[in-house]
Amino acid sequence: MNPLSRLRLRLTLWYGGVFTLILALLGGGLFFAIRHQISRQLDLSLQAATLALERAARIREVERAHATGPVMDAVDELHIPDRALYLFDSAGRPIKPAQAPAWIEDAARIASRAGTADRDMDTPRDHQVRLHAARFTGENATPYVAAVAADRLELEDQYASLIEAFAAAAIVGLLLVAGGGYLLVRQSTAPVERSMDQMRRFMADAAHELRTPITILRTRAEVALGQERVAAQDTATLRAVERETARLGEIVEDLLTLARADAGERPLARVPLYLDDVAAEAVDAVRALAEQKRVQVEVGAFEEAQITGDPTLVRELLLNVLDNAVKFTPAGGTVRLDVATADGRATVAVTDTGVGIPADQLPRVFERFYRGEPARHEAQGAGLGLAIARWIADAHGASIDITSTPGAGTTVKASFPVAE
Repeated sequence: MNPLSRLRLRLTLWYGGVFTLILALLGGGLFFAIRHQISRQLDLSLQAATLALERAARIREVERAHATGPVMDAVDELHIPDRALYLFDSAGRPIKPAQAPAWIEDAARIASRAGTADRDMDTPRDHQVRLHAARFTGENATPYVAAVAADRLELEDQYASLIEAFAAAAIVGLLLVAGGGYLLVRQSTAPVERSMDQMRRFMADAAHELRTPITILRTRAEVALGQERVAAQDTATLRAVERETARLGEIVEDLLTLARADAGERPLARVPLYLDDVAAEAVDAVRALAEQKRVQVEVGAFEEAQITGDPTLVRELLLNVLDNAVKFTPAGGTVRLDVATADGRATVAVTDTGVGIPADQLPRVFERFYRGEPARHEAQGAGLGLAIARWIADAHGASIDITSTPGAGTTVKASFPVAE
């Protein structure tokens, strides 16, 4: 398993673990809150049953006082499902029914003295019984105690149903979170994967580009050391070493520029400057190379265009574009530069009559170290110039585009926002 896959697995497990912890805390809090609410409802139910028993006892007392014959006992007639009803006198002796468990009689005596009593009692069958007892007076001011008991087993059934429902919902939620978390992890690590791929490709390309000049330098040195000292040969060797060293230095400098750009360590100046002036300086700088290759450099439209940016970096962008244009234009060809403003944009365009770029290679020309055909054989270079140009354009809020016709030439346009 590669490191990125392990990272995705670990992040997914973290998602699942955190969600499980949240569910456990939420479920525990919810369970205790509902349990408290259900227990409260049971107590209210017992209190209501006690009031009903009190009313029945008063009715019983009134009917017995005014009856001349047998009457129906209202207490006997009162039935409340899942509730045991007890009526006691003020001394805690059972009236209805004639006998009661000792612990209920004890609770009745306490209620007779204190007014109310609540008790929980464990039964031999591992059930818990909840009792509420309350003192009241009848129609003839006779004190009584009404007691109602209920088995808490009904609460345990509700708890079990609640736990089962919550557990089922939690399992479904956990599966959804695991699946969704994995998709989110894949989505969030996709840029990391792309960056790692780019880094690996960058390092491989850099090693390839650096290996060639280093190999040439080592070979030249080994050959020179194995020969007798001859001034002409030594001079040729040193010149070759100088060329390769210069090329090596350019590659290292470009790599350092891109590394600083990626790390955000390259400070960017923001000063007013004229794009046409910077373009004129860049044209002057490449004329020597153009004359050496017998390529003509022309200046076309040259409008005054003020922008805001870093003069050094803007000049480097134009130099890289002009240098590519001269390198890939055969002898007798032409490189033309135009500067114009329109719609709040200042655009510099470099057009050459060089070898051109095939359409399938255009999307990749700004990639680092990319050198397509026929550029790979037309001129030397590490393939970093346009990558640096793209970074400079992005840093200035500018756009850079390239169009080309194989065998006819290429046009590169960089468009900057005009300064306010």
